[in-house]
Amino acid sequence: MIYSFDAYVTAALFDRAGRAAFALGDGTVRFATPEGFVTVEAHDGAVLAAAVHPSGRGLVTGGDDGRVVWSRVEGDEVAASLVAEVKGRWIEQVATSAASGLIAFSAGKEAHVRDTADPAFARAFAHDKTVSGLAFDPKGRRLAAAGYGGVSLWWAKIADQKPQVMKWAGSHIAALFSPDGKFLVSSMQESQLHGWRLSDGKDMRMGGYPAKIKSLAFFDKGNLLVTAGANGAVVWPFAGANGPMGKEAAEIGFSRDTLVVRVAGIEAQPVAIAGQDDGKIWAAHLRSGRIETLKAERGAAISALAVSTDGAQLAWGDEDGEAGVIAVPALETRF
Repeated sequence: MIYSFDAYVTAALFDRAGRAAFALGDGTVRFATPEGFVTVEAHDGAVLAAAVHPSGRGLVTGGDDGRVVWSRVEGDEVAASLVAEVKGRWIEQVATSAASGLIAFSAGKEAHVRDTADPAFARAFAHDKTVSGLAFDPKGRRLAAAGYGGVSLWWAKIADQKPQVMKWAGSHIAALFSPDGKFLVSSMQESQLHGWRLSDGKDMRMGGYPAKIKSLAFFDKGNLLVTAGANGAVVWPFAGANGPMGKEAAEIGFSRDTLVVRVAGIEAQPVAIAGQDDGKIWAAHLRSGRIETLKAERGAAISALAVSTDGAQLAWGDEDGEAGVIAVPALETRF
């Protein structure tokens, strides 16, 4: 199914019910239905960031209106609730944790935390520089905040504390924990990744990229990490105690004429999915090396990409407001 939203697609995600949802630059959140889509007017301005609500019902979005909003479908109706508001600030990062029920968002130099189980709960963690990326660890207890000079690790519910800072020179724009919680990876403005083994703080450079890495995702039960930022999808091995330390990355689907700008992966399978700056989308099976085109039509650069939990559906969106849901039944058997 294809949709034309006429607005930049900030995020494409699946909720717990397997429903595709799109957060858009016109401030709306659109939920796909068999008849088309239903719309939530979430923000007075653009949606800048989105994540699935900790309950799995709908999306939490941040906007340039300083609001954090929970949008969802309830029966035959749509609903929107204000989670938080920081007037005069853009909410450029949002992270959520199903494990702990926490919601985090950035507002300038602060990272904020809310608890879905306690409406009165609020934490704000101050940083010296703008918070450019947020991520919860697998248990939802620690929050990573990326910024200039490294990534700060906070205990998400503790009020008075000093963060553990994983230092590395440069501007860090995104952060992601490995599914087993052993590693932390950041994307940098300088077109490289940096990683840390959390047990001892040992760090690792993960470079060689020709462009900024706007998207990264773990898949294959956390054994592999796929990233954008190159002419093909770059895959790093994370199995074992040392993860990618001392190992080389593989680049798949290489093309001299295009860049991979968004990636996703099937959680339980060794299947990586890549969206290109020419609008095409393809999947690669890492065991066989085979590549299959999922969207052959050229168009604007892919701006959002997500796979449903069961691996049966792919949601995508592009910079011109085109979006869609592609059925990928039994993907693992097609390679």
